[in-house]
Amino acid sequence: MGGVQSLELPPAKGPHKVGCTDIMADHTKQGSFFRLYYPCEASGQVKHPLWIPRYEYCGGLADYLERSKRWCAPVLHLAFGYHEIPVGWDAPFRAAEKYPLIIFSHGLGAFRTVYSAVCIEMASQGFVVAAVEHRDESACATFFFKSPAEDLRQPIGTTTSIEHPPEGPGSPQASPPILEEEWLPYRKIDVAEDDFPLRNQQLHLRVEECSRALDLLAEINNGMLIKNVLPGDFHLSVMKKVAVMGHSFGGSTAILAVAKDQRFRCAVALDSWMFPLTDDIYSSVLRPVFFVNSQKFQTDDSINKMKRLYSTDNEIKIITIVGSVHQSQTDFTLLTGQLLGMAFETKGSIDPVEGLDITNKASLAFLQRHLGLQKDFDQWDALLEGDGHHVILVK
Repeated sequence: MGGVQSLELPPAKGPHKVGCTDIMADHTKQGSFFRLYYPCEASGQVKHPLWIPRYEYCGGLADYLERSKRWCAPVLHLAFGYHEIPVGWDAPFRAAEKYPLIIFSHGLGAFRTVYSAVCIEMASQGFVVAAVEHRDESACATFFFKSPAEDLRQPIGTTTSIEHPPEGPGSPQASPPILEEEWLPYRKIDVAEDDFPLRNQQLHLRVEECSRALDLLAEINNGMLIKNVLPGDFHLSVMKKVAVMGHSFGGSTAILAVAKDQRFRCAVALDSWMFPLTDDIYSSVLRPVFFVNSQKFQTDDSINKMKRLYSTDNEIKIITIVGSVHQSQTDFTLLTGQLLGMAFETKGSIDPVEGLDITNKASLAFLQRHLGLQKDFDQWDALLEGDGHHVILVK
């Protein structure tokens, strides 16, 4: 649709092959749900998961875009439903070394697979990345499980039996028959509603979910057996070097996370949405934060808020990628042709692959510097100073 160029996620450039799996620990809404990307062993048969793991996400995107599900969900499924993520589904973890960890937070109206290109590249370079799917009603759609015997409030959205789950890697498989899916839709804001209280409340819930994912991975790392509601048995070994990363709403989530949870040693905020943050964050002593902004999304007010984080104790870097738009750091910039790209503003004037390459290299350089990694990512240190094609340092 909408173009003749090859529409796919690019292969990772790092030295490691990449695997992924889904982890849901505690089936309830208060549990933890994320997609894990990690360095994996080479294996003979490789299954690639679908980029959109369930049709329900197409309906959720239609809701978020304020389009009719009747026509928009099928169009989105037709446009994106066949795409696969170039990773090995449930591939064996490569346990040859300990890896630093990134907790990744998605943007408003997104879900756990929308930033696969960035997450795959990080994993190929030797990180374990946990892409959280938030249940604060900011995802376009998400789900959890409930027991029919549980006394729950009136369901939010549809509840369906999982006796016949969809097939294919990347989709939830058979779960115990006593559990049922509960889909949680995107929370729309009324025109007359003041959206700041809701967004700030969601922001704090998101940070809790990031910390909860970190708690769970720490338990797995320490050898504790975790019951994964979704199929799969997973063991990993990670270093005690943890960063938090996110896009848009996930960017502000990353900023608040380093302020609230000292286990996060630094944050990478991709085109951060500064609106949900309260003023007290600007007087906080933060761990290092790296802002990678698009040219079209940020306002003068947002940039000034980022600059307010500067202090003698806060190490802040801000760069802008020239020719990029807000969606340039998502997979949509790679998977939309010209027509859909124009309709949904997923492409800027910069080549999508080049724009993501700058984002990844600059982020890797920053992570090496502040996680104390013995890598060669410092070859891209110049990008942190705005020295490079399509890059500007914001002072």
